[in-house]
Amino acid sequence: MRSHSDTPAPSRRPALRFATCLAAALGLLAPALVVGEPAHAAAKRIRLGNSTDVSRGNWSGPAHTMNGAGAVVPATMSRAIDAIRGGAGTLDVVVLAGSSPTSGSATPECDAITRLAGVNSCTTWTLTTRNDGNNSAANTDIRNAEFVYFAGGDQCDYADWKGTALQSSVRSVVAKGGGSGGGSAGHHVNSPIVYDACDGSVTSDEALHDPYDPAITFTTGMFAWPHYADTVNDSHFVTRDRMGRTMAFVARAIEDGLTTDGAAWGVGVEEGGGSLFIDRDGLATVTGADAYVVLGDHRPERADPGRPLTYYDYKIWRLRPGRTFDFKNRPACGYYLRSVVNGVADRGLYDGTPVTGCTTGGVPTES
Repeated sequence: MRSHSDTPAPSRRPALRFATCLAAALGLLAPALVVGEPAHAAAKRIRLGNSTDVSRGNWSGPAHTMNGAGAVVPATMSRAIDAIRGGAGTLDVVVLAGSSPTSGSATPECDAITRLAGVNSCTTWTLTTRNDGNNSAANTDIRNAEFVYFAGGDQCDYADWKGTALQSSVRSVVAKGGGSGGGSAGHHVNSPIVYDACDGSVTSDEALHDPYDPAITFTTGMFAWPHYADTVNDSHFVTRDRMGRTMAFVARAIEDGLTTDGAAWGVGVEEGGGSLFIDRDGLATVTGADAYVVLGDHRPERADPGRPLTYYDYKIWRLRPGRTFDFKNRPACGYYLRSVVNGVADRGLYDGTPVTGCTTGGVPTES
């Protein structure tokens, strides 16, 4: 199991800076020594399956998986593989991880993936520094693959690869009709607005009390998958009570102008096998456990640093297993409403009766 740093904890980066300064003050650093990063192992590659990549000109994706926990969900992974290969032939997968598993197999994701039909190979790359994002061998494997899976772990490690060759390599996989996905931290990094947790994690209560809490930081401009614009992902959604903080993320995205049309969409997926499969047309299907879509369609009534959030009428879709959500043609009905006033959210955040009388194309429709 890979560790997941998106839990209430101080950032490792401020601690590193403090330790460096303290050491210098005590005369423990040699004059020519500059400490910028902790020691890391070299980039590590483990390949399972065939040693030779598939050679094929056309692929039928893109397709994506978005998982509430770090583990591969076979049902949605199989659907993505089948969609990309068009139901025929095999493909290659690369798993990206920012750290090695803390116990068990060294390749837990590839262990699961290579059991699935249609897989030629699965290669795990453990990349522990920003510069590893420019590792030529890793980027060659990524570009030759048809699906890139980001393992659970620390999404700040993944966000740190923005601007490296790896960012372009992953984009190229999706552009050629392949796919991308991941679980937990890997789910976070696959939205265009990434809650990166680089300054520590934040709880729902903390985020609603101050939507500009120092632990709420975003990375944007890393990936932008078809039909998935203006979204911010969250994971372990119900178990860790993250609806409130997703509400705060949505409000911040709007207030800070991080979206294209003044609206933002939170996408929360529960753990315990919860997963979204998203096809080339933007249609998401839920598997395993509930998922939620949280729409903020106007500026917050109040979103200021150091002050509690006030936001009226978030539109929330609860998506039970088997349900779909069309990200290309986003629905105007089927939601229930919840508000946050002075940092206090309404009760019943995770379930509600859909409103009636909403409109689709100007025609009133019962949800």
